[in-house]
Amino acid sequence: MKENIPFSNKNREEILSKLSKEHFDILVIGGGITGAGIALDAASRGLKVALVEKADFASGTSSKSTKLIHGGLRYLKQFDFWLVKEVGSERAIVHKLAPHLVLPEKMLLPLIENGSYGKWLTSIGLKVYDILAQVSGDDKRKMLEKKEALKLEPLLPKKILKGAGHYAEYRTDDARLTLENIKTSLDYGATVLNYVEVTDFTYDGEKVTGAEVKDHVSGETLTIKATYVISAAGPWVDRLRSLNNSLRGKRLHLTKGVHLVFPYEKLPVKQSVYFDVPDGRMIFAIPRGKVTYVGTTDTDYLDDKDHVTTDLADAIYLISAVNNMFPDINLEMEDIESSWAGLRPLIHEEGKSASELSRKDEIFTSESGLISMAGGKLTGYRKMAERVVNQVAVKFKEDHNRDIPSCKTDTIPLCGSAFKKFKHVKQYITEVHGRIAGDGFNDYDAWYLVTNYGKQTEQILLNYQNSKVSSPQERMILAELEFGLDYECILTPLDFFIRRTGRLYFDIHSVRKFAEPVLAYFQKHFGLDKKQIDRWRDDLDRELTLHSQFDLERV
Repeated sequence: MKENIPFSNKNREEILSKLSKEHFDILVIGGGITGAGIALDAASRGLKVALVEKADFASGTSSKSTKLIHGGLRYLKQFDFWLVKEVGSERAIVHKLAPHLVLPEKMLLPLIENGSYGKWLTSIGLKVYDILAQVSGDDKRKMLEKKEALKLEPLLPKKILKGAGHYAEYRTDDARLTLENIKTSLDYGATVLNYVEVTDFTYDGEKVTGAEVKDHVSGETLTIKATYVISAAGPWVDRLRSLNNSLRGKRLHLTKGVHLVFPYEKLPVKQSVYFDVPDGRMIFAIPRGKVTYVGTTDTDYLDDKDHVTTDLADAIYLISAVNNMFPDINLEMEDIESSWAGLRPLIHEEGKSASELSRKDEIFTSESGLISMAGGKLTGYRKMAERVVNQVAVKFKEDHNRDIPSCKTDTIPLCGSAFKKFKHVKQYITEVHGRIAGDGFNDYDAWYLVTNYGKQTEQILLNYQNSKVSSPQERMILAELEFGLDYECILTPLDFFIRRTGRLYFDIHSVRKFAEPVLAYFQKHFGLDKKQIDRWRDDLDRELTLHSQFDLERV
């Protein structure tokens, strides 16, 4: 393991200096889950890696997924057995690497009259699913009769329910999974920075040798030199291919996925449900702490990739789907607490609709040597990274006679993980609750800290103990913020409230409640003037409105 510059925006100038002065084996463009996985894979093989992200880490697709590490059951209907096998097997590996962050989640698949899934085909499908994904023990699928299904989820429609399939999945926080991969790559010497945008590529003759980048904080431009450049820019992959004059052949097909968040009392499902919608799609309803979230839509998207929002039509569609499946539930627009909307960067296939497109990943290499990673799923990020780094390893051997070791990320625990099994995570949650209960914190507060930070919770609790703030709740959120500023490269309040903590989605009331103390802490930490704090306050207000209020103007 290598010493690296502390991962904080207080060290921004030092990190920028390193990016501009050193020559890297690989420059990774994009700080989403794909780029994060590539950085860790390459750095852990001994390659000298730089990664830049034009906004904040995971600010694109990688904070807007359904937040499941799942095996893609629906891809069996497309006979995409290879994809199901790979991502199904990956679930257990990623859970092993971060059991505090990738949590076991049983899924209920209701079988209803005239539904998409019949009992016999569902039973066979789930059996094949278990075999392909190498599922064992209690996680193997069970077929339930109507009574058994209603016992697990009483909200299901009694009149048309025929039974259910019950199978295993995993739930995560996609943005935190991205960040912990990035932080783990730092242990292997990677140099990483957010708010640094690639504006052009540099060349030696016709070969790509790096990139011109703009630092969005200082406005300065600099050059990063690298032997190979990998674009993992998600929805922006084609834009970079255009910049490289290599946008030929296959292209991306962007689709939008929307999720709505409701107070748990309004949609009190006892466990996760994967259910039919009359138009033939399938929707998830997933309980998470204080809320239940529902998604997702799948519609073609041609608008601004940097400003993807939930509109009224999306909200009506999802609310209608829930009310249709759960007869005792009557959700309305005003019940929505929050929402998120993101893009899937799929590979275009002529004549196929958004929901029919494959979720497979592909690697495009231009004549100048720019390597672009496109498509894929959150669950498959580690294997995607392995494939592209393997390709670079071949190039190192051919072009430089340099042997690069094999991938070993299946054995590298992610930052924050010191747990052998999930039962140890549960024990640690109980221990943490015992330590903070005296100050009025409940089970949820302990669960939230551990499932976000794992053993890094210790540093947050140390910050909490050393704080002189009188209110325990305010003291804890500022202790969390202090950790993020020191160790997670936070630059703005939105980095904190969205990507580092998920509060804008899953605890939006806490954003409103603690916005002012958080803004005051930022002002003191970075020595900022009132104008910058006012701009950030406006940003927060705008995001709160965008995520929780919908009107006809946004259709």
